[in-house]
Amino acid sequence: MPLTPVDVSRIAHLARLALTPDEERLMLAQLNGFFSHVEQMRAVDTSGVEPLYTPLSAVHEVALRLRDDAVTEADRREANQRSAPVVEDGLFLVPKVIE
Repeated sequence: MPLTPVDVSRIAHLARLALTPDEERLMLAQLNGFFSHVEQMRAVDTSGVEPLYTPLSAVHEVALRLRDDAVTEADRREANQRSAPVVEDGLFLVPKVIE
């Protein structure tokens, strides 16, 4: 479903853009061209295709550089919360600002 000039005007308003009528016509053509490409990509059957974790893996095998899932820093919560005016159960308490 292609965009209309009204759609482009609304998008420009929401984006706080002041477009001339020529710019709106150009933007309409560009946006409809973009959505045309999106529709073409959506039409491709990708069932059975495994997602790539990196585009390079389609070209050659890539070894992931993963680190061990281990704690590397000490728990300093109490030291960090000493300067807080109010703390309860390890959480900072702040005054309600929205009614």
